[in-house]
Amino acid sequence: MFNLARHELLRLFLSPLAWVILALTQLLLAYLFLTHIDYFNSIQARIAAIPGAPGVTELIATPLIGNAAIIILLVSPLLTMRAFAEERRNDTLPLLASAPLSMTQIVLGKYLGNLGFFLLLALLTLLMPASLSVATTLDIYQLSASMLGLVLLIASFTAIGLYMSSLTRQPAIAAVSSFALLFLLWIIDWAGDSGEFSILSWLSMLNHFEPMTQGQINTQDLSFYLIVITTFLLLTIRRLDRERLD
Repeated sequence: MFNLARHELLRLFLSPLAWVILALTQLLLAYLFLTHIDYFNSIQARIAAIPGAPGVTELIATPLIGNAAIIILLVSPLLTMRAFAEERRNDTLPLLASAPLSMTQIVLGKYLGNLGFFLLLALLTLLMPASLSVATTLDIYQLSASMLGLVLLIASFTAIGLYMSSLTRQPAIAAVSSFALLFLLWIIDWAGDSGEFSILSWLSMLNHFEPMTQGQINTQDLSFYLIVITTFLLLTIRRLDRERLD
């Protein structure tokens, strides 16, 4: 399983698309990072005398992690689309299925390989706000909670992308359908009253991510992401197992 994960990660880095996504994502996030710093410098004198005024973490680090979440939502389908759809299109999926691995190990290997790329992207993003600790004091707890939320989001995006890729032999269709589902789960509660509990608000990824960016970690949010990850991985395994039996 881990050999397959390593192979999948290396295959991503052999693709120009992965390097382009990594470079452009970091360039965009660096620009947003500098924009947040410039905004903080412009209002620092006005908020300095306010008791309990937001600091560097609230005005620079947390918004940057929120920006990273949206950008990864946009680009993750472009990488996960190849996981199984390309294997099926190239007629190599039966060969992979005949390997001395269970379908669970194959899916987890693919999942960990793709997840590794996005975790690297998240680590590079973290280095930007972390660099501020040289000249100022960061709220480590809030920054850690925000990064935990970003990692759980990434893990959920990857699981959903793998499932959509397992349904088709066309990577482009997998990418479009993954983005549509991710975007729906991001904004699904906009149709209802977010002030009251409802199934729509519970299904919203954004509603479970925002408390973490504010430094709040609760079991409801953690459970939601674990349920999403587990559900879509199990659906992928079931889908490919049924195809293997056919």
